[in-house]
Amino acid sequence: MGKVGAGGGSPAGLSALLAGAGLLVLCVPGACGGGSCCPQLPPGSAPRWAATPGGFVGRGPRGRAAATPLPLLGRPLFAVAPGDRALSLERAPGTAASVAMAPRAARRRRSEAEPGKADRGEGASRSPRGMLRDGGQPGPETLERDPDKATRFRMEELRLTSTTFALTGDSAHNQAMVHWSGHNSSVILILTKLYDYNLGSITESSLWRSTDYGTTYEKLNDKVGLKTILSYLYVCPTNKRKIMLLTDPEIESSLLISSDEGATYQKYRLNFYIQSLLFHPKQEDWILAYSQDQKLYSSAEFGRRWQLIQEGVVPNRFYWSVMGSNKEPDLVHLEARTIDGHSQYLTCRMQNCTEANRNKPFPGYIDPDSLIVQDDYVFVQLTSGGRPHYYVSYRRNAFAQMKLPKYALPKDMHVISTDENQVFAAVQEWNQNDTYNLYISDTRGVYFTLALENVQSSRGPEGNIMIDLYEVAGIKGMFLANKKIDNQVKTFITYNKGRDWRLLQAPDTDLRGDPVHCLLPYCSLHLHLKVSENPYTSGIIASRDTAPSIIVASGNIGSELSDSDISMFVSSDAGNTWRQIFEEEHSVLYLDQGGVLVAMKHTSLPIRHLWLSFDEGRSWSKYSFTSIPLFVDGVLGEPGEETLIMTVFGHFSHRSEWQLVKVDYKSIFDRRCAEEDYRPWQLHSQGEACIMGAKRVYKKRKSERKCMQGKYAGAMESEPCVCTEADFDCDYGYERHSNGQCLPAFWFNPSSLSKDCSLGQSYLNSTGYRKVVSNNCTDGVREQYTAKPQKCPGKAPRGLRIVTADGKLTAEQGHNVTLMVQLEEGDVQRTLIQVDFGDGVAVSYVNLSSMEDGIKHVYHNVGIFRVTVQVDNGLGSDSAVLYLHVTCPLEHVHLSLPFVTTKNKEVNATAVLWPSQVGTLTYVWWYGNNTEPLITLEGSISFKFTSEGMNTITVQVSAGNAILQDTKSIAVYEEFRSLRLSFSPNLDDYNPDIPEWRRDISRVIKKSLVEATGVPGEHILVAVLPGLPTAAELFVLPYQDPTGESKRSAEDLEQISELLIHKLNQNSVHFELKPGVQILVHAAHLTAAPLVDLTPTHSGSAMLMLLSVVFVGLAVFVIYKFKRKYFHSC
Repeated sequence: MGKVGAGGGSPAGLSALLAGAGLLVLCVPGACGGGSCCPQLPPGSAPRWAATPGGFVGRGPRGRAAATPLPLLGRPLFAVAPGDRALSLERAPGTAASVAMAPRAARRRRSEAEPGKADRGEGASRSPRGMLRDGGQPGPETLERDPDKATRFRMEELRLTSTTFALTGDSAHNQAMVHWSGHNSSVILILTKLYDYNLGSITESSLWRSTDYGTTYEKLNDKVGLKTILSYLYVCPTNKRKIMLLTDPEIESSLLISSDEGATYQKYRLNFYIQSLLFHPKQEDWILAYSQDQKLYSSAEFGRRWQLIQEGVVPNRFYWSVMGSNKEPDLVHLEARTIDGHSQYLTCRMQNCTEANRNKPFPGYIDPDSLIVQDDYVFVQLTSGGRPHYYVSYRRNAFAQMKLPKYALPKDMHVISTDENQVFAAVQEWNQNDTYNLYISDTRGVYFTLALENVQSSRGPEGNIMIDLYEVAGIKGMFLANKKIDNQVKTFITYNKGRDWRLLQAPDTDLRGDPVHCLLPYCSLHLHLKVSENPYTSGIIASRDTAPSIIVASGNIGSELSDSDISMFVSSDAGNTWRQIFEEEHSVLYLDQGGVLVAMKHTSLPIRHLWLSFDEGRSWSKYSFTSIPLFVDGVLGEPGEETLIMTVFGHFSHRSEWQLVKVDYKSIFDRRCAEEDYRPWQLHSQGEACIMGAKRVYKKRKSERKCMQGKYAGAMESEPCVCTEADFDCDYGYERHSNGQCLPAFWFNPSSLSKDCSLGQSYLNSTGYRKVVSNNCTDGVREQYTAKPQKCPGKAPRGLRIVTADGKLTAEQGHNVTLMVQLEEGDVQRTLIQVDFGDGVAVSYVNLSSMEDGIKHVYHNVGIFRVTVQVDNGLGSDSAVLYLHVTCPLEHVHLSLPFVTTKNKEVNATAVLWPSQVGTLTYVWWYGNNTEPLITLEGSISFKFTSEGMNTITVQVSAGNAILQDTKSIAVYEEFRSLRLSFSPNLDDYNPDIPEWRRDISRVIKKSLVEATGVPGEHILVAVLPGLPTAAELFVLPYQDPTGESKRSAEDLEQISELLIHKLNQNSVHFELKPGVQILVHAAHLTAAPLVDLTPTHSGSAMLMLLSVVFVGLAVFVIYKFKRKYFHSC
């Protein structure tokens, strides 16, 4: 799985980088050169929705303590090219401050005083792709300009209350870190640094402190040491009075600690170099420190003393326990590397992490860089057989394998969200390259269903994957996503966690009130949902929990999302309707719980004005915030509920000191709001008031009132709705058809859900539907659609397997090997299990639950051991065999032999290897009912079968410490008929060319043939062949009933063959692959034996998939000669 890190999409957006830290990081123009101006973030500091290759990582739980304010992956917060500057971006609710974003170097420039005018003149009318306007352009009808719908701009210049302070003596400093405590605190701390990119180190630093909301600052270099060079500023997320400064490790490794908001400091020496910190989410003095030599330390005294926890810890793979899921608040989860380079998941106490006290919640090794501990979930990844497998633990219970639809076959997976007891994941499937499918899980995070296909992705400058998905703040279940359709990217919206999606309706009029001709679905509004590859350039989108109806974003109107003709849009009714507010990109901040919007234009020129809107973007007033134009480097809003003070950081010239402009917005309000200043507003989706099973009414300030709102009160009222079909999604294994019904997918067997229960117990029998998680509807169809408890049927054991825990067929002499007994179906509680290890040792168990952690055994001799397991539950029995090679590992082998052969005819079996040159090989063969193997040095053997029936062939190939195994079955008959089949070309689009898919499709084809012809299924065998285009072989077999009578004659086979050909030629044989996808089966041209080309020119994939077509346990090749025009026999 991929990492989730910085990127577009979360409601916090960019500001989640600073969650809990209250810090802003600035870099002056040219500070970063071609790279980044700031180091990497520690784990847990990143916002959601993006991913980095090389493992499987989530964003961390909401509200998790971020240990440092620096941008993810070393990207600069305000690293801009020479001549370019930074402007503002809104910060998430609940975090410490608003932050700023840098414009593109090639940004279009317009007059600051006229935001609604294009570069080419006030009357110019732009025409984004797919959008028609009046003014000489064709349209279905003539529409008049509507001045009431135009965005109004008041050009009279008003003045904001502001003061300016210069950080004198720091003109050469090219980086700054800013912390503003907020929440009734007037303290602001600023650390400025001179980073020398030639030396690769910090050469100067200054620490500044303000106690009057930024009006004045005091330089504190003498309090921390005049010769001390500081590199980082950390703030305790649960107690903003506690400050930690880190010195430059190239000079000294020390911490300076303050408990009075940075007024005084104490210095503590360190014997290691800190790379990142992680604060505890509840205990303010508990900290984890990750060193540059991959060691993890803990402190219970806010850094005054440290204790080593573990060596060899994987970067960014350590976590505090999640309250509620772990009983011990001091429990640490981490991924550590062993001496031989393997990764394993460990847990231990922060002050007692000895070898004896470490636990391994996941048995065996995991893939490197794959551990996530996020809310109630723990995720790990384990690759076997060339495919990644994903495991989840819910509320720290036993791990279970995550279940995607059978043929999703993920190449890459990213955990996007684990909010509200549900996992949201982005999966790149086998046939995708630049898109991902969104999947949503049940509460345990095990069973996943499709939410949206082909969501656009892009790769950031550090290789991180950016998923175009945005969760709107303040409205549960509301998401925006950019979906790729026929090479066009379009923006969709959902209000019910992905059950239903629709396009965004474009505004009726443009900025000036001119009508916009944009007809769905050919034309719609499209938004940029990510924070761009540079998180501080264009592509912003903003929403807040305290302003649930307001969404501000950049985008365009047309047939698809475009990087040109970008404008700013606002929705004040939660995405139902939109208005254009600027024709250039602006950064928008929310003041006073969204009661006031502040906009700054992206420009590389110095500015002195900004725009304010008191009516959710319908009209804007121009305000000056400084008397001298300023190159803006960043904006920091006051943390807390009201956000009424803002500091603008910049320079008057490229060589001047940092200029800090404090802007106080309190003067723009007349008074505090009273009850009569508000009106009710009901959340809805295109008029439908029931959203996620409830009707919600919010309080909104009347647009004509300029009063200050203060604290956010939330929804006025919430009333549950009666459940309807729209409140339910399809359950795992089911797909929604055109009639709205959820029916089983072709690969899914609904009865399989009862396989893990025992006689006398109950299980939930799915109706094909499951309620959308966090949906609050009641009554209605809830009972009809909810899974019903059903008594477990008594079942005999079936599908018994015995495997090693690591999936290998080898074990080291004198070392423990863990064997896992797996039963596909059967009453597991009343089961007797007997295991014979093949070395004279045998054990018995009374039920499978006592073997969940596997059976450990030590082999003291080298050799091949026949491990057998016998299971009996009174209703039946089953057995399985594992041939275990002690000290002889192996890789992969595919056994090639015919599907069907004739009695007394010599058969060749060949072990096909990939790669073919693997050194000296030993081949071990089992065939028929022989209990003793045949060992050869050649990869082929020949044999005959003297009687009709089914025979099994197993081959194991040993190459040094590697072992390969494959097993196939061959049918022996006196005679049979065969015909090559072909299919509608669209079947190739859904063919992943893997054995499991061919098995299932073979079963579906056989069912279609039986239904079309009435021929008993015992006479028909269908084998889909490897490779593309998709083809299959149809066999007509001389079935004989158990009594030995009624065996079909040659004439009977001819009649059946002719009937099949007749139906195939009439196009009577077809099947539905998935809703809306019909596949027609044809009789194809004749083929001569052998069916599979094994010459060197044959593709490797086809060779690897050889003999993988199985029908009800039957995988056979056919060798035959021509007898008739279509069918031929042996």
